[in-house]
Amino acid sequence: MIAAYLLRRAVGVSLVSFALISAAGAQDAAHTPTVLTMDQAVTLAHRNNPDFLATRNNRRNASAELRTAYGGLLPQLSASLSGQYQQGGQQFFNGVSLSSSSDVMQSQYQIGLNYSINAATFINPKVQRANSAAVNADIAGASESLTAVVKQDYLTALQSLAQAELQDSLVANAKTQLELAQARSQVGTGTLLDVRRAEVALSQQQVALLQARNQNEIDKLRLFQQMGVAQPSNVQLVSNLKVGDSIPALDTIISLAHRQNPGIIALRAREHVADLTFDREKTEYTPTLTLSTGIGGYTYQYRDPNFLVNQALSNTASARSSCIATQEVRQAVGLPNTLAQCSTIQFTDAQAAQLRAQNAQFPFSFTPAPRSVFAQLSLPIFDGFAREQRLQESQVARENARYKVRSSELALNADITAAYLSLQTAQQTVDLQEKNAAKARQELDFVQSEYAVGLSTFIDLSTSRTAYAQAETDHINAIYNYHKAFAVLESAVGRPLR
Repeated sequence: MIAAYLLRRAVGVSLVSFALISAAGAQDAAHTPTVLTMDQAVTLAHRNNPDFLATRNNRRNASAELRTAYGGLLPQLSASLSGQYQQGGQQFFNGVSLSSSSDVMQSQYQIGLNYSINAATFINPKVQRANSAAVNADIAGASESLTAVVKQDYLTALQSLAQAELQDSLVANAKTQLELAQARSQVGTGTLLDVRRAEVALSQQQVALLQARNQNEIDKLRLFQQMGVAQPSNVQLVSNLKVGDSIPALDTIISLAHRQNPGIIALRAREHVADLTFDREKTEYTPTLTLSTGIGGYTYQYRDPNFLVNQALSNTASARSSCIATQEVRQAVGLPNTLAQCSTIQFTDAQAAQLRAQNAQFPFSFTPAPRSVFAQLSLPIFDGFAREQRLQESQVARENARYKVRSSELALNADITAAYLSLQTAQQTVDLQEKNAAKARQELDFVQSEYAVGLSTFIDLSTSRTAYAQAETDHINAIYNYHKAFAVLESAVGRPLR
């Protein structure tokens, strides 16, 4: 009868648990969670992670530098427009006194064409193209690094979620064991000590559940921090990953990584930049050709529009007086003269109007300046060994770039080999832990059934539950350690392997 009672009580507890789970499911249906897959998390991170976006902005600078390098193959064009106002008065120029009783306004324009070229001009576009490729490789490397971090954080969040769900089941099991202990105590086959032990075990399991849920929330916060977006209030992480995916042989993976690893590709691109930079520095021993020409014009206007007219009137009057004086002298000594023609020296209104029109130049009635063409061929001979220093530094940079590539290739070989071995070990561990968890589950079911009929003690039951909890925890950790090891290997290769 005791066994039948305890079994009925256990069945009743199971039905209550099922009812609570169904009610919780109905409540969740009213608040449909936001489903986020690992691929979606990676995509969102590439769109919003600020560190990655800052790295990607370097592409704009590289494009501008490449455009500038090509612009060096073209002549430079400049234009200027200036104006000046000068008050009338006495001025000295090269020791000569110049004076004007009228204020002066001046303007000037200049359009210049300059072209300077040497051997480095033709190498610069190659250097900047290589630099642009290196920047793109750096961006690809940052993208792969971000993908690896997001995948690891996503798997960590899934792992802590699985641990929390395990704690949920352990809490339910602890409640069942408490019910069994209470039932046995009521019928006289158990002790109050078993009931108290079951209550303590349930409380401890509830604390473990709270800690597991809290850890899962923290892991999700870290994930969304890497994604660069705010965490939704009701987000659900899902994954269709499975254990046991086939992978290529180690030699094949290493060969693939040497061709596709973003870090190696970026270092090789930097090595190419260093090679071209060294070639560019050697061109400092070559001559430079400079050509320049341009067009221009100027205006010069007296602010007083009658200044030139008054000067012309004064000059005309002076010329007429001089003519009369000269011709009168010739007449007095009996020489032929043209005294009658002196009266024809006059300054007319038409001439005054013409002078006023000629004076009205400011600001845009430009008088063209004489054309000129300038050519120069220069060859640096000695600059205090600065040129030799730059050449030596570029040569050292080129050698160091090669050393970095070789060092990274060796490190990549070691990292991939270690990740490959870790992956194989993780897969074997999953198989073993799965068997251990199954055995622990069978043991717990067996001991729980025996405890229900009084064939085992509560200590045996508690020991079996602890062993089962540890086995399931190890099984979950083994599964996600496998997936993390797979992600590390994919990151080292630079492409997915499944």
